Amino acid sequence: MLKDTHAFAVEDTSVNRATNIIRISLGLLLSVLMLGGLNVSAQAQDSPTQSAQTQDTQVQGAQTTSSSDQQAAAQVLDLLNQYSSDADWDKYFALYRKDGIFIGTDASERWGIAEFEHYSRPTKGWRYDLTERHIIQHGDIIVFDELLNSPAYGVSRGTGTLIKTDGNWKIAQYHLSFPIPNEIAKQITTEIKAANKQ
Repeated sequence: MLKDTHAFAVEDTSVNRATNIIRISLGLLLSVLMLGGLNVSAQAQDSPTQSAQTQDTQVQGAQTTSSSDQQAAAQVLDLLNQYSSDADWDKYFALYRKDGIFIGTDASERWGIAEFEHYSRPTKGWRYDLTERHIIQHGDIIVFDELLNSPAYGVSRGTGTLIKTDGNWKIAQYHLSFPIPNEIAKQITTEIKAANKQ
Protein backbone atom coordinates (compact mmCIF):
# COMPACT_ATOMS: atom_id res chain seq x y z
CA MET A 1 0.00 0.00 0.00
CA LEU A 2 2.84 2.40 0.83
CA LYS A 3 4.47 1.70 -2.54
CA ASP A 4 1.23 2.55 -4.31
CA THR A 5 0.83 5.75 -2.27
CA HIS A 6 4.42 6.73 -2.96
CA ALA A 7 3.97 6.04 -6.67
CA PHE A 8 0.82 8.19 -6.67
CA ALA A 9 2.66 11.00 -4.87
CA VAL A 10 5.53 10.85 -7.40
CA GLU A 11 3.07 10.86 -10.30
CA ASP A 12 1.16 13.74 -8.68
CA THR A 13 4.39 15.73 -8.28
CA SER A 14 5.35 15.03 -11.91
CA VAL A 15 1.92 16.16 -13.06
CA ASN A 16 2.23 19.34 -10.97
CA ARG A 17 5.67 20.05 -12.41
CA ALA A 18 4.45 19.44 -15.96
CA THR A 19 1.41 21.63 -15.34
CA ASN A 20 3.60 24.40 -13.92
CA ILE A 21 5.99 24.17 -16.88
CA ILE A 22 3.05 24.39 -19.29
CA ARG A 23 1.62 27.37 -17.40
CA ILE A 24 4.99 29.16 -17.39
CA SER A 25 5.52 28.38 -21.08
CA LEU A 26 2.06 29.64 -21.98
CA GLY A 27 2.62 32.75 -19.88
CA LEU A 28 5.91 33.47 -21.64
CA LEU A 29 4.37 32.81 -25.05
CA LEU A 30 1.46 35.12 -24.25
CA SER A 31 3.87 37.84 -23.07
CA VAL A 32 5.92 37.56 -26.26
CA LEU A 33 2.79 37.75 -28.38
CA MET A 34 1.52 40.77 -26.46
CA LEU A 35 4.86 42.57 -26.73
CA GLY A 36 5.00 41.79 -30.44
CA GLY A 37 1.48 43.18 -30.83
CA LEU A 38 2.44 46.33 -28.94
CA ASN A 39 5.48 46.74 -31.16
CA VAL A 40 3.36 46.38 -34.32
CA SER A 41 0.83 48.81 -32.86
CA ALA A 42 3.58 51.31 -32.03
CA GLN A 43 4.97 51.05 -35.55
CA ALA A 44 1.47 51.58 -36.95
CA GLN A 45 1.11 54.72 -34.84
CA ASP A 46 4.48 56.02 -36.07
CA SER A 47 3.39 55.51 -39.68
CA PRO A 48 -0.44 55.68 -39.86
CA THR A 49 -0.59 54.51 -43.48
CA GLN A 50 2.36 52.85 -45.08
CA SER A 51 0.53 52.47 -48.40
CA ALA A 52 -0.51 56.12 -48.58
CA GLN A 53 1.86 58.97 -47.82
CA THR A 54 0.80 62.61 -48.08
CA GLN A 55 2.57 65.84 -48.96
CA ASP A 56 0.83 69.18 -48.49
CA THR A 57 2.40 72.33 -49.84
CA GLN A 58 1.22 75.88 -49.38
CA VAL A 59 3.43 78.18 -51.36
CA GLN A 60 3.28 81.12 -48.97
CA GLY A 61 4.49 80.00 -45.53
CA ALA A 62 4.97 76.53 -46.96
CA GLN A 63 4.77 73.55 -44.62
CA THR A 64 6.04 70.53 -46.49
CA THR A 65 6.22 66.88 -45.51
CA SER A 66 7.37 64.61 -48.28
CA SER A 67 9.30 61.66 -49.49
CA SER A 68 11.81 61.81 -52.32
CA ASP A 69 9.15 60.35 -54.66
CA GLN A 70 6.68 63.05 -53.69
CA GLN A 71 9.33 65.73 -54.18
CA ALA A 72 10.12 64.33 -57.63
CA ALA A 73 6.41 64.28 -58.55
CA ALA A 74 6.00 67.86 -57.27
CA GLN A 75 8.95 68.91 -59.44
CA VAL A 76 7.25 67.36 -62.50
CA LEU A 77 4.13 69.42 -61.76
CA ASP A 78 6.22 72.57 -61.24
CA LEU A 79 7.96 71.99 -64.57
CA LEU A 80 4.59 71.44 -66.24
CA ASN A 81 3.55 74.96 -65.22
CA GLN A 82 6.91 76.41 -66.22
CA TYR A 83 7.00 74.78 -69.66
CA SER A 84 3.40 75.74 -70.47
CA SER A 85 4.22 79.34 -69.53
CA ASP A 86 7.29 79.24 -71.82
CA ALA A 87 5.38 77.37 -74.58
CA ASP A 88 8.23 74.84 -74.54
CA TRP A 89 6.04 72.07 -75.92
CA ASP A 90 8.74 69.42 -76.41
CA LYS A 91 9.66 69.53 -72.72
CA TYR A 92 6.02 69.97 -71.67
CA PHE A 93 4.76 66.85 -73.43
CA ALA A 94 7.79 64.81 -72.33
CA LEU A 95 6.29 65.02 -68.79
CA TYR A 96 3.24 62.99 -69.87
CA ARG A 97 2.92 59.27 -70.44
CA LYS A 98 2.30 58.35 -74.06
CA ASP A 99 -1.19 57.20 -73.08
CA GLY A 100 -1.78 60.33 -70.98
CA ILE A 101 -5.05 62.25 -70.92
CA PHE A 102 -5.68 65.98 -70.53
CA ILE A 103 -9.16 67.10 -69.44
CA GLY A 104 -9.71 70.79 -70.07
CA THR A 105 -12.24 73.25 -68.69
CA ASP A 106 -14.71 72.75 -71.54
CA ALA A 107 -16.85 69.60 -71.35
CA SER A 108 -15.67 68.61 -74.84
CA GLU A 109 -11.99 68.71 -73.88
CA ARG A 110 -10.93 65.17 -73.07
CA TRP A 111 -7.83 64.74 -75.14
CA GLY A 112 -5.20 62.11 -75.67
CA ILE A 113 -1.66 63.46 -75.99
CA ALA A 114 -1.77 63.72 -79.80
CA GLU A 115 -5.00 65.76 -79.68
CA PHE A 116 -3.71 67.92 -76.86
CA GLU A 117 -0.46 68.62 -78.74
CA HIS A 118 -2.47 69.57 -81.83
CA TYR A 119 -4.34 72.12 -79.70
CA SER A 120 -1.31 73.40 -77.75
CA ARG A 121 1.55 73.77 -80.21
CA PRO A 122 0.08 76.70 -82.20
CA THR A 123 -0.49 78.69 -78.96
CA LYS A 124 1.89 80.95 -77.06
CA GLY A 125 1.27 78.95 -73.90
CA TRP A 126 -0.57 79.65 -70.68
CA ARG A 127 0.46 80.64 -67.20
CA TYR A 128 -0.69 79.07 -63.93
CA ASP A 129 1.08 79.91 -60.66
CA LEU A 130 0.93 77.38 -57.83
CA THR A 131 -0.89 78.46 -54.67
CA GLU A 132 -1.42 75.15 -52.86
CA ARG A 133 -0.82 71.48 -53.59
CA HIS A 134 -1.73 68.15 -51.98
CA ILE A 135 0.02 64.93 -53.00
CA ILE A 136 -0.95 61.42 -51.92
CA GLN A 137 1.25 58.46 -52.84
CA HIS A 138 0.07 54.87 -53.20
CA GLY A 139 3.18 52.93 -54.21
CA ASP A 140 3.97 53.77 -57.85
CA ILE A 141 0.87 55.96 -58.22
CA ILE A 142 0.50 59.55 -57.04
CA VAL A 143 -2.74 61.50 -57.01
CA PHE A 144 -2.72 65.25 -56.53
CA ASP A 145 -4.86 68.33 -56.41
CA GLU A 146 -3.58 71.87 -56.60
CA LEU A 147 -4.93 75.39 -56.54
CA LEU A 148 -3.43 77.69 -59.15
CA ASN A 149 -3.72 81.33 -60.01
CA SER A 150 -4.02 82.29 -63.65
CA PRO A 151 -3.61 85.89 -64.87
CA ALA A 152 -6.31 85.13 -67.44
CA TYR A 153 -8.83 83.19 -65.30
CA GLY A 154 -7.99 83.75 -61.64
CA VAL A 155 -8.32 80.78 -59.26
CA SER A 156 -8.06 77.46 -61.07
CA ARG A 157 -7.73 73.88 -59.92
CA GLY A 158 -5.61 71.08 -61.32
CA THR A 159 -6.15 67.45 -60.33
CA GLY A 160 -4.66 64.29 -61.67
CA THR A 161 -2.49 61.23 -61.46
CA LEU A 162 1.18 60.48 -61.98
CA ILE A 163 2.52 56.96 -62.49
CA LYS A 164 6.11 55.92 -62.00
CA THR A 165 7.18 54.94 -65.51
CA ASP A 166 10.69 53.60 -66.22
CA GLY A 167 11.87 55.08 -62.92
CA ASN A 168 10.42 58.56 -63.56
CA TRP A 169 7.12 60.17 -62.58
CA LYS A 170 4.95 60.82 -65.63
CA ILE A 171 1.54 62.45 -65.81
CA ALA A 172 -1.16 59.93 -66.67
CA GLN A 173 -4.04 62.38 -66.34
CA TYR A 174 -4.36 66.09 -65.72
CA HIS A 175 -7.71 67.82 -65.23
CA LEU A 176 -7.94 71.61 -65.21
CA SER A 177 -11.09 73.23 -63.82
CA PHE A 178 -12.41 76.52 -62.50
CA PRO A 179 -13.75 76.20 -58.94
CA ILE A 180 -17.09 78.02 -58.64
CA PRO A 181 -17.91 79.73 -55.34
CA ASN A 182 -21.12 78.27 -53.87
CA GLU A 183 -22.75 81.71 -53.72
CA ILE A 184 -22.74 82.05 -57.52
CA ALA A 185 -22.91 78.38 -58.51
CA LYS A 186 -26.58 78.52 -59.62
CA GLN A 187 -25.95 81.66 -61.66
CA ILE A 188 -22.94 80.13 -63.42
CA THR A 189 -24.57 76.75 -64.05
CA THR A 190 -27.65 78.54 -65.45
CA GLU A 191 -25.36 80.38 -67.88
CA ILE A 192 -23.64 77.10 -68.79
CA LYS A 193 -27.02 75.43 -69.47
CA ALA A 194 -28.05 78.36 -71.68
CA ALA A 195 -24.74 78.20 -73.58
CA ASN A 196 -25.15 74.46 -74.14
CA LYS A 197 -28.61 75.01 -75.70
CA GLN A 198 -27.21 77.37 -78.35
